[in-house]
Amino acid sequence: MLERLGEVLKKATDKIANAIFLDKNLVDTIVRDLQRALIEADVNIILIKKLTDKIKKTALDERIKGVEKKEHLIKILHDELTQILGEKKQLKLKEKQNKIILLGLYGAGKTTTIAKLGNYYAKRGNKVALLGLDVHRPAAKEQLMQLAKQNNLTAFVDLKETDALKTYKKFKKQLEKYNLVLIDTAGRHNLDKELINEIKSLGKEIKPTETILVMPADIGQAAKQQAEDFKKALNITGVIITRMDSTAKAGGALTACAETNAPVYFITTGEKINDIEEFDPESFLSRLLGMGDLATLIEKIHSITGEKQQEEMQKKLQEGKISLEDVIEQVKSMNQLGGFSKLKSLIPGLGKAKLPENALESQQAKIAKWEHILKSMTSEERANPEILEKQSSRITRIAQGAGVNKSDIKSLLKQYKMLSEMINSGIGNDMSQGMSQKQMQKLMKKFGKRKFRKF
Repeated sequence: MLERLGEVLKKATDKIANAIFLDKNLVDTIVRDLQRALIEADVNIILIKKLTDKIKKTALDERIKGVEKKEHLIKILHDELTQILGEKKQLKLKEKQNKIILLGLYGAGKTTTIAKLGNYYAKRGNKVALLGLDVHRPAAKEQLMQLAKQNNLTAFVDLKETDALKTYKKFKKQLEKYNLVLIDTAGRHNLDKELINEIKSLGKEIKPTETILVMPADIGQAAKQQAEDFKKALNITGVIITRMDSTAKAGGALTACAETNAPVYFITTGEKINDIEEFDPESFLSRLLGMGDLATLIEKIHSITGEKQQEEMQKKLQEGKISLEDVIEQVKSMNQLGGFSKLKSLIPGLGKAKLPENALESQQAKIAKWEHILKSMTSEERANPEILEKQSSRITRIAQGAGVNKSDIKSLLKQYKMLSEMINSGIGNDMSQGMSQKQMQKLMKKFGKRKFRKF
């Protein structure tokens, strides 16, 4: 996601910070690199010129001296980029029922985004329902039902009905039990009169609390026109940008939305159900500059576990006692966060680290073996795995019963010991409260990556 832009921004700030003198040649080099990277990211040329002109003017201003000038220049770079990305605006749910309509053209990813959004809010204690009103696209209803089933969400779909308004009226009474209703609507290849009329008639009947436009990041600067058209015709209140992980044009989509004053509520960064996050320009820029984003990391941790699970784990962490089942659940949770490739940009100090590819993903095969191992253990062994290290005959028995090698059992015990040490050192409890940079780096080190190679 905008890796090239991130690299250039980091190099630019490093050059400014480390420069003895900010002469014209250095400033020209920095500005040229920035312009290229922003153009590649599909940012509007006028915005690029405004940013780089301001940098040039400040860098060559003789009234600002020495260190003060360098700090001022870095601040301007940060402030201007944040302004280009727009203001943060959260999607706030009301106390009573919230009905959110999602709009978008074909291929924007509305249906999968609805499932991600439903999962996001369900994990935060909301009673969520998905409603399928896309009566035109083949298999749209089946897709919504399948996504709901896979992620323990409730979906209301009428497979036979071809009228969206009749479908809503059919389920209207049942939907009153849910405080959040996410509504999937039909798409088109373009915003035609038929689509506008259908959405308007639905809006008049449903009276949505929010009307959100879903658009893919790879449309780049074309997002501006699309946002303007939808906003004018259907009064959209916000935007969700999908496929942020797969395109260099994401800068165009983000800045285009900011220009039209269409707030970006969420971005999606992958195909998994948890690959969705609130869009915060400050945090987003922090990641591009390699400074990490712990707030988003903690949010992601909350996204993969429900409130009840969080409370149960918090209690175990405070008591300092975990079981082997907890170890496996924690490793599964880390996998659901998306692997190191996505995690490292969120952790201060790891943005530039060379980490082995698929470092977490390789745990998947181990997890399957570990679950077989647990089934071959006694309840005493699962609760107190320390006894296995004292009696090797137990390990032999378990290995034979599970059909695995002794080394697989020792690997599980090693993971258990590592997590126990983290809890006893206080890191485990800190995870639920939010970690300091030092603690987070300690966590990653304990996870087995003891040496980081810098670029």
